[in-house]
Amino acid sequence: MKSAFRAPSNIALVKYWGKYGVQLPSKPSISFTLDSCATETTVELTDRPGISVELDGEDTPGFVPKIAQFVERIAPRHPWIGDYGIRVQTHNTFPHSSGIASSASGMSALALCVVDLAQKLGHAVGDPKQEASILARLGSGSACRSLYGGLVVWGETPSVPGSAQEFGTPYPHKLNEVFRSYRDVVALVDVGQKAVSSTAGHQLMERHPFRTQRFAQAHDHLAALGPILASGDLDAFMELVELEALTLHGLMMSSSPSYILMRPQTLRIIEAIRGFRLESGIPICFTLDAGANVHILFPEQAEQSAMEFVIDHVQPWCKDGRMIADRVGQGPVPLHE
Repeated sequence: MKSAFRAPSNIALVKYWGKYGVQLPSKPSISFTLDSCATETTVELTDRPGISVELDGEDTPGFVPKIAQFVERIAPRHPWIGDYGIRVQTHNTFPHSSGIASSASGMSALALCVVDLAQKLGHAVGDPKQEASILARLGSGSACRSLYGGLVVWGETPSVPGSAQEFGTPYPHKLNEVFRSYRDVVALVDVGQKAVSSTAGHQLMERHPFRTQRFAQAHDHLAALGPILASGDLDAFMELVELEALTLHGLMMSSSPSYILMRPQTLRIIEAIRGFRLESGIPICFTLDAGANVHILFPEQAEQSAMEFVIDHVQPWCKDGRMIADRVGQGPVPLHE
């Protein structure tokens, strides 16, 4: 028995940084679901015990412990999974270690396959999307936001009714049309493994001196986004999104031990974006994930001018001139087996 899904990655606007328990967020986050940056995964149940993983058609035993941990964590909700062996075949539409969260897209695709297989076997799962979001979170926290398109919130917060710790929820408030087709160009500054993993970064937040203030700030920022997203106030949007990105890296630099994931090219790109915006009035801004690469955000209406700038003034700072052009997407889709 098989199931196959394509699930996208996402880029957080208000950042997830800090957790407790089993993948529960210490504060809320909100993200754009991407479109072309996705993982395609097929899961096959077998009579042979054990787990096997193939990436791009090649046996990849290094991924088995991660999948085994995921299976162990979801077993209390899906005990049937212990009756089978599991064969996972997966493919990313974007380069590995490219600054796009492959754990988010990969674990959400895997979770969707598990829920689909549970239904095929006759097990009740309630709301399939919500159940998949719960399972995806157990594999990778941010993966729970990749179950829906557009803007997705994770973490309980007063300004978003229905928000929850255990799963992601589609943003429920009024949304100006400009944010439904936003563009995201990823400038690949560093495509290697990060010096400090996101898992280690989350752990450092447990004793961070600014922990309490940061968690309060995230709630405040998510509440402030409400009128911004409703009105289409791009100036306020850009200011908040860039502040969130720099706060994330400021937290890394003020951790104990401290660490820096940005590179000189990261700062050059940031300065180029801010200079171009000031000179041209084009509503282009940046955000950063937990790495050196820069996500360049702009509305669809500004695409021609923004891309001319990116090609002329950003691409030269990218490693081997590598960039990924993406946009806000509609969420996962099932694949024909």
